[in-house]
Amino acid sequence: MVGHIIYVVSDSVGETAELVTKAAISQFNGSNAILKRYPFVEDIDNINEVLAMARNDQGMIVYTLVKPDIREYMKEQAKEQQINAVDVMGPIMDMFERNFDKAPLNEPGLVRLLDEDYFKKVEAVEFAVKYDDGRDPRGLLKADIILIGVSRTSKTPLSQYLAHKRYKVANVPIVPEVDPPNELFTIDPSRCIGLKISPEKLNHIRRERLLSLGLDDKANYANIERIEREMEYFDKISTKLGCTIIDVTNKAVEETANIIINYIQKRI
Repeated sequence: MVGHIIYVVSDSVGETAELVTKAAISQFNGSNAILKRYPFVEDIDNINEVLAMARNDQGMIVYTLVKPDIREYMKEQAKEQQINAVDVMGPIMDMFERNFDKAPLNEPGLVRLLDEDYFKKVEAVEFAVKYDDGRDPRGLLKADIILIGVSRTSKTPLSQYLAHKRYKVANVPIVPEVDPPNELFTIDPSRCIGLKISPEKLNHIRRERLLSLGLDDKANYANIERIEREMEYFDKISTKLGCTIIDVTNKAVEETANIIINYIQKRI
C-alpha cells in the first residue's frame, strides 16, 4: 500500500514544519506517511508546483510561510483545489501580532540565524573554559583573542565576557618563575592583549582575595615588592611580544571588554 504523502513546504529550510509534522505522525504510530520536504519556496510559481504535485498524489501539505502574500495564496488555492493543507506558522504569528501590537518582520530563516548565533556563543564559552589560565597552549593558535597578564588582572572574567560576544579567547598568566609557552611567541601579536594594572591596586586586590580565603594578607602573593617584580617581568614579555596593552587599574570588566572589541573590530 502506498503511504500518505505529506508535502512539507517552507520559505526557509523547512525544519520547523518537518519537526511538527513528525511529532503529529508519531501520535499515529508513525502510520505509513511519506514526507517530501520542499524548502526555500519563494514565489507563486513554487506554490503552484507543490499544489499540482499534492493534487496529483492526493497528498497533504504542511507549510511554514512567513510572507503574508505567499501564505495567503497557499491557503486560498489549497481550499479551492480541495487539498488538505495546514498552516503551522500563520495562526501563531497572527495571534502574536494582535497581542504584541506589532507587525512581524516577515523574513524567512530568522530562527536558524538565532540558533547559529546561540551555538557560536556556546562554542566560544566552552573554548574559554578549556583554554583558561594557560591550561593548553595549543589553544593560543586557535584563539581570536589571547589575554596575558599577572594574577588577578581579570583574565578569566574577561575571557567569559568576550566569549558571550562570540569571541574565542585564551588567556595566559605571566609569572616570573614560569616561562610563557612557545606558542605565545608564534601568534600574530595583533591578537594578543596585555592587561596591565598598578602595583598598588593589585596589592589591594590580592590582599582582599587572601582575606576572603581566610589566609594571611601579608603573604608573598600580596607583597608589593613581589608585585613590582611581576609587573617588570610582564613589561618584558609584552614588549617582546609587541602586543597591545590595556591598563585595567580602574576599569570594570565590561569597560575593558568594550575596548578590546573595538580594537579587534578596527583590526579586522
